[in-house]
Amino acid sequence: MVSVANNKNEVSSDYKLLTKLFFRLLPYQILLLVINAVNGIVDSLYASNVLGKSAMSAIGLYGPLNHFLYAASIVFVSGSQILYGRYLTKDRKHINSIFTVDIIIAFGLSLLTSLIMVVSALTNATTLLVTAQPDQKMLNHYLLGQAVGIPALVVGQQLFSFLSLENQTKRTMIASIVCFITNAIFNHVFVVILSMGIFGLGISSAISSWIFFGIMAQYYFAGKSEWKFSLKSIIWKDAPQIAGLGYPGALSRFVEMFRCIIVNFLVLKYVGSDGISSFAASNSLLAVIWAVPFGMVSVARMLFSISLGEHDRRSLVDVVKIVFTKGMMLTVAIDILLITCAVPLTNLFYHDSTSAVYHMTVMGFRILPLCMPLAVISLTFACYAQAAEKKILSIVLPIVDGMIGVVLFSFILIPVLKMNGLYIANVLNGVLCAIVIITSSWIEEKKFPFKLEPLMAIPKRFGVDADKRIDVSVRNMDEVVSVSERITDFCKAQGVDERRTYLASLCMEEMAGNVVEHGFSLDKKNHSVDIRVINLDGNLVLRIRDNCSAFNPSKRAEAMKFDEDGQNIGIKLVYGMAEKVYYQNLLGLNVLTIQI
Repeated sequence: MVSVANNKNEVSSDYKLLTKLFFRLLPYQILLLVINAVNGIVDSLYASNVLGKSAMSAIGLYGPLNHFLYAASIVFVSGSQILYGRYLTKDRKHINSIFTVDIIIAFGLSLLTSLIMVVSALTNATTLLVTAQPDQKMLNHYLLGQAVGIPALVVGQQLFSFLSLENQTKRTMIASIVCFITNAIFNHVFVVILSMGIFGLGISSAISSWIFFGIMAQYYFAGKSEWKFSLKSIIWKDAPQIAGLGYPGALSRFVEMFRCIIVNFLVLKYVGSDGISSFAASNSLLAVIWAVPFGMVSVARMLFSISLGEHDRRSLVDVVKIVFTKGMMLTVAIDILLITCAVPLTNLFYHDSTSAVYHMTVMGFRILPLCMPLAVISLTFACYAQAAEKKILSIVLPIVDGMIGVVLFSFILIPVLKMNGLYIANVLNGVLCAIVIITSSWIEEKKFPFKLEPLMAIPKRFGVDADKRIDVSVRNMDEVVSVSERITDFCKAQGVDERRTYLASLCMEEMAGNVVEHGFSLDKKNHSVDIRVINLDGNLVLRIRDNCSAFNPSKRAEAMKFDEDGQNIGIKLVYGMAEKVYYQNLLGLNVLTIQI
C-alpha cells in the first residue's frame, strides 16, 4: 500500500529523508566554520606561546572586526539563498542574476574594508580601540597582515554557500582542509622561522584565504556550475532585495561588534588585560564548537528557503523539529565534554595554574558552554523569522541576542563577579532570548504556545491546504501503479478536467517508475521517491524528489528528441505532454517539478 500524507509511515519517510539530508549537509557547513575557528586557535597558540599576552590582546581586539566581516558575509549568503528559494520554481533564469550581483557587492564591500583596515593601521586610528603599548602596535601589524586576505575570505564564503547548493561538498571540504594546512605551515614559517611577529600571523591567514578562494573559484572558471557569473544577466534590483532579505540574519553579528567593544571596555576597567586575554583564549577554542550550532543554522537556512519557495508547511516545521531534537542532543553532549575538560583545555594556552588569567580561562570553559543549547533555539528562530519575513521578530531577536542581553547583564554582573559575571551574562542572554520568542508567538497567536507549530506562528495563509495537495512515498515497483490511482482520485476530487487528470497520473507513474527501476538499483542503500501533487489556483504542480544518484531527465529528453529507437519512451512522453518541466539536483536530492 502506498503511504500518503495522513499516514504515519509517510510522515516518517519524509522526516527521515530531511533528517538524512540535514546531517549529510551539516558536516560541510561546520567544516567551513571550524576551519576559520581552528585558524584562530592556531593564531592564538602562536600568539600566547611565542609572542606573549600583548599579541593575544591584539587578537581579542580584532574580534569586533571579525564579527563585522562574518555579518557582512551572512547578509549576502542568507539574502541570496532566500531569493533563490523564491525563484526556484517560477523563474529559474533569474538565478544567474542573484549569483552575479551577490559576488559583485560582496567583493566591493570586502575591498573597501581592506582599505579601511590598512589606513587605520598606518595612521594609528586604532587608538579608538586601544591606546596602551605594545598592544596598539601589535593590533596595527595584525590588521595589515589580515587586510590582504579580506576579499578572498568574504567572497570565498559566498562560493562555499553556492557550491553547497550545487552539492559540490567534496570541493568545499578540500578547500577547507587545504586552507587549514597552509595556514598552520605559514604560521610556523613566518612567526618561528622568519620572526615576522604578529604581522606573520595575519599574512598567513590572508594567504590561506586566497588559496581557499582559488580552489572553489576554479569550479566556476571551468564553466561546470549551474550558477554562472554573467554581467549580461544582472538585474540590479536584486541588490537591495538581497540586502533587505539578508540583513536580519546578520543583525546579531553586526551588533555583536558593538557588544565586543562595550564588553572589552568593561573587562579592561574592572578586570584588566588578563581578562581580555582569558576571554580571547576561551573564545578562540569555543569558536570551533560554536561551528556546530552555526552550522545547523546554515543548513536550516537552506532548507527553510527551499520549503518556503515550495510553499511546504510540513517541511518547514520538520526542519525546526530536527534541530530541536537531534541537533540539541548533539549540542548537549558536546557541552558536557567541554565542561569536563576545562582544565586540560586551559593548559593549551596558559601553564601557570597559580595565575589569575589561568583561573579565569578555566571558568570560561566551564560556564560559557551552557550558552549553546539556548543559542540553538535563538539562532534557529532568528533564521526562521528571517526566511519567513517576520519583520519584527527577525529584527528584535538578533538585537537582543547580539547585544542587549549580554551588555545589560554585563553592566550588572562584571563589577561584582568580574570575569564570571561576563560568562554568566552570556548564559542569561540565552534565557532572555527564549522569553522573547515565546512572547512574540503568544502575541501573534493570541494564546500560549504549548507545541512547536504554534510557537513558530506560521501564517495560516502560508502553504497549500491539506485538501489541495497529496503526498505519496513510493519504495518499490508494486507501489508505482497505486500512485497513478491515488493521483487520479485526487484530481477528480479537485474537479480537474479528464485530460489533465490523465496526464498527471501518467506522468507520475512513468517518472516514479523510472526512478525505482533505474535509480534504486545503482546501490544497496534504502531509497524512496517522495511525490507531491498540488492544485495551486487551478494549476497542477507535480514534484518528484529522490535521494538516488544524480540523474537529469531534461538532458536525456533533449538528447532523445530525434531518437526513434523506442528507448526511454516514458521520459519522451512526459516532456511531450507537460507544460513545464524543471530538474535540479538540489542539496544532493534529485528534484523534478512538472506543471500541467
